Amino acid sequence: MGLFPHLLMLIQTVTLHVSVAGSDANIGTSSQPLRSIEAAKLAARKHHGKKVVVQFESGTYRLDHPVVFSPDDSGDVTYKANPGATVEFLGSKSFVPKWKPYHGKVLQCATPADFDTDQLFINGEKQVWARYPNEDLSVRIFHGYAKDAVSAERAARWPHPAGGYLHVMHASLWGDFHYRILGKDAKNALNLEGGWQNNRQSGLHPEYRFVEGIFEELDAPGEWFHDRQSHTLYCYPRPGVDLKNCVVEGPTLRHLFEFRGARGITMQGFSFEQTTRTFMDNREPLLRSDWTTYRGGALYFTQSKDCQIIDSVLKDLGGNAVFVDGKNENIAILRCLIENIGGNGVAFVGSPKAVRSPLFEYNERQTFASMDKQPGPKTDDYPSHCTVEDCLITRTGTVEKQTAGVQIAISKNITVRHCSIYHVPRAGINIGDGCFGGHLIEGCDVFDTVLETGDHGSFNSWGRDRYWGLADVDMNKGEKPELAALDCVDPIVLRNNRWRCDHGWDVDLDDGASNYVIINNLCLNGGIKNREGFNRKVENNIMVGNSFHPHVWFHNSGDVFRRNIVFTPYQPIEVPNPWGKDVDFNFLHQAKVAVSRAVELGKQSGRDKNSMMGDALFVNPLEGDYRAREGSPAFGIGFKNFAMDSFGVRPKNLKALAQKPRMTNQVAIEASAAKIDWQGAQAEDLVNPSMISAVGLGERLGVLLSKVSTGSKAEAMGLRTLDVLQQVNGIAVRSVKELEGVKLPAKSLTIWRQQHSIHLNVP
Repeated sequence: MGLFPHLLMLIQTVTLHVSVAGSDANIGTSSQPLRSIEAAKLAARKHHGKKVVVQFESGTYRLDHPVVFSPDDSGDVTYKANPGATVEFLGSKSFVPKWKPYHGKVLQCATPADFDTDQLFINGEKQVWARYPNEDLSVRIFHGYAKDAVSAERAARWPHPAGGYLHVMHASLWGDFHYRILGKDAKNALNLEGGWQNNRQSGLHPEYRFVEGIFEELDAPGEWFHDRQSHTLYCYPRPGVDLKNCVVEGPTLRHLFEFRGARGITMQGFSFEQTTRTFMDNREPLLRSDWTTYRGGALYFTQSKDCQIIDSVLKDLGGNAVFVDGKNENIAILRCLIENIGGNGVAFVGSPKAVRSPLFEYNERQTFASMDKQPGPKTDDYPSHCTVEDCLITRTGTVEKQTAGVQIAISKNITVRHCSIYHVPRAGINIGDGCFGGHLIEGCDVFDTVLETGDHGSFNSWGRDRYWGLADVDMNKGEKPELAALDCVDPIVLRNNRWRCDHGWDVDLDDGASNYVIINNLCLNGGIKNREGFNRKVENNIMVGNSFHPHVWFHNSGDVFRRNIVFTPYQPIEVPNPWGKDVDFNFLHQAKVAVSRAVELGKQSGRDKNSMMGDALFVNPLEGDYRAREGSPAFGIGFKNFAMDSFGVRPKNLKALAQKPRMTNQVAIEASAAKIDWQGAQAEDLVNPSMISAVGLGERLGVLLSKVSTGSKAEAMGLRTLDVLQQVNGIAVRSVKELEGVKLPAKSLTIWRQQHSIHLNVP
């Protein structure tokens, strides 16, 4: 009788077989396999209550509509590739072209009547939609940009530009904007629609822009253009590419699989490829973050539970790879390779209806008197207890820059564990708000981030929750700090991760981010930044080549910073002294320096009475081993070693593919700012990344007026302290040297003030 349960389990397991050589008229056995996943799904329904395994043989399954799993498909159902099989699900149409010469090296062919796409793959390799300027992979932003991308002179070359797109970075590099070209007028000014992809509408960048989908710009190897009216495809082949008998593919589907109210479904060992771009549908604002979102992805989950994507590849997708929308529980993305993604790698985004007293645009404010004061969520319409584990996520945000390898917003208890995330335009991991906390980020390796944006970090977060910026509560005076826990009800934990950002901070807790525990993190370049917020505990971390960046703290912040190793003195901006609740027992590493009290740290923080400085005696820093050797004075302040060999993905196949961050053992030295007196104002170069962030810019775009003297000519012009002077009489100034060369008198000024561009006419 003891064996009976096991025998019953075997009896209750049903195996169905699918093959591209099969038929949906078959019964689904190994000798009579089914042909499609739709037929397999219907067959699995007949065995409700049993364990069902649907096995796929090698083959390409090209979908003409998304496969939808509903409550009727729920149970214990696993769809999997046979061992060693390569099974691909594609959202594209294909054909074999018959090429003929067009002009020069450009070839042309006829396309099927139903072929319509804004992406093209030839023999599986993505091509470049005819663009200006031409793609240059060595250029950091957009792989090429031009100030005159949509100038009247350029547009005069385009008889029929409708159908193309303009892509522009945010003025402060906080993301990007996208516009569809509808046509042009008699003066070659383009008629555009779009620009809703960023929730901080503070202007377009004057230079970082390019256009694509313009026939007259088809002038470089790898470029293509499709004329929808004549059904003609034009292609300029790359060197060495033989287009004879090639396969041409064009994505037509946004989503491949949708899990709508599904339970207990696992997909394992598949490759999901080629979906359309969705940047023009990315328009829903999130809670006072910089972001908007499109609720969709190649794999889309809503109202689902206990579903898994395992051992799979998600690549060459035009929008989000995975999107978990609203109420979902126990959704797991495990041991997957996610690469070449137009939007986010994996996104968890709940409904704003789950949030009490939600606000959406950055400048929106409410009062304590009118605010809902009940802690926690209003409904359960948000992702919870979901996991991304052992995933290699790289080259996301190839189209949309306001994206992340993993994006979390209006969610609770999301775990991101042992993921390798790199080569992304913005943050590797982004948490857009405090709603509703409980997240765990551990064992991750995140680097090569913020490659195209600015003022962010490898890890980036906000806490612009209902407590932040109340009109009738002065947080700067330390009033009602307990309000920060109304939405972030459980701590968010970052532990045992390795971070490296060469264009920002390694860990960036921005506006209002509260209730964090940051412990045992190795930060390789950008340090840790804590901007205004409450109850952050930063303990036992190492900040290689950098330090701690406290920015604009509230009184009674309750912040703790202790037992950390920093390489330079702190880099504060507007922090009330003494700092936080407890800043002490830290160690300032100075190579080959005898141990002594860290007096300078104490002067900065008003605390640090027991902090020390000297040589931390690391084991092997050039190889990334920053454990302290036996006898290290860092142990004297309570620092404890943590593992340096377990960051990132663990499966052998992914570990063999995963890159690692470069190692340096040098102190990041801030460039000294040139300063001059200009019309009674102290003007200085914007070279300090912290100050660039403090004034709300993403890059060096002007000259900082660090002090405007009372009664000065500068004050009479309407200038104030901490303005950023960007133009004088219409002439751009980016350095004090350029400012010195400006001809006076000044008749008009363009300044950056309180994160807005302002034009001043000088009286």
